[in-house]
Amino acid sequence: MPHEPHKEVVLAYVDAFNRGDFPALRKLFTPDALVYGVLGWGGLDVVEPIWKDLHHCLAAELKPESVVAEGDTVAVRYVERGTSKAPFRGFAATGRSYEIVAMEFFQMQDGLIHRRWGARDSSAIFKQLGFTP
Repeated sequence: MPHEPHKEVVLAYVDAFNRGDFPALRKLFTPDALVYGVLGWGGLDVVEPIWKDLHHCLAAELKPESVVAEGDTVAVRYVERGTSKAPFRGFAATGRSYEIVAMEFFQMQDGLIHRRWGARDSSAIFKQLGFTP
């Protein structure tokens, strides 16, 4: 199974994210990695603060439901859950929870994540959490 190592790296990413282990998370990416998401994009120095906010403020957690790999690409479908525990992007903590389906696509290079694209319905998240403008 030539794609299994790619899947293992991506699942290690999920595990590190869920634990809030950001040094371990960084080690899974190439030095010039770019991460694209609904809250912003850039290198790890740009994206790590976003991940920290998602973890600290929303207690975001990813549960892989399907992982598919072909060539240097891995695609994951998740159930993403979280709870508003601290102020997030100008919204006060509500204590409410959310659950959505999210997808992420990874381009691998030299056994590490080189690019990551995330797709999730932020509008549904904000609605479930009670974040209103």
